[in-house]
Amino acid sequence: MLVGDRMSKPVLSVSPETPIQDALAQMRMEHVSRYPVLNKKGKLVGIVCESDLLNASPSEATTLSVWEINYLLSKITVERVMSKNVITVTENSTLEEAARLMADHRIGGLPVMREDSVVGIITETDIFRLFLEMMGGRESGIRVSVLVKEVPGMLHRLTKAIDQVGGNIIAISTFSGESTEDREITLKVSEIDTETLQKALEPIVEKICDIREAKIR
Repeated sequence: MLVGDRMSKPVLSVSPETPIQDALAQMRMEHVSRYPVLNKKGKLVGIVCESDLLNASPSEATTLSVWEINYLLSKITVERVMSKNVITVTENSTLEEAARLMADHRIGGLPVMREDSVVGIITETDIFRLFLEMMGGRESGIRVSVLVKEVPGMLHRLTKAIDQVGGNIIAISTFSGESTEDREITLKVSEIDTETLQKALEPIVEKICDIREAKIR
């Protein structure tokens, strides 16, 4: 799955000349927390987050009058507070690459480029939604995490054992284990009860780390 499959579009943006008060009001109206900043030619020149706009506003402890505050804020534009070194991805970037960039640079979103044009934005919210899907987070079933040896064919053995007792695998994800010699696998399984699933997996796995019924209300 690629960024182009999950990015938010059409692009919501502001211009460098937008007063920060207007940008903040627009942000709250459109329920977003960041905007790509596009110049008059539609080219990406920066990105601005809600925190950038809020940090440019006076604190509640200011002695300025409301008229003085409004006057000063009307003079501050997005260009003054935006980040100019923008990290971007393309539509053909993988979602894990986008997630890695966001995590490594501690940012919440990346403009998505098609050559020189911004065609979307991928955010931490988009990644969270994907994580929910990967883990079967919106479906009821038995959620089980197991530790297995890092050997070829282990995933096949697990899925075969579940199939043989009538279980239906809704989701499956693999994670780093306790060492380089093992791996943790989390599954969401339906059409089966907890006891039957546990008995099917115990002969195959190193240990069952967690097993529980997950009901979605």
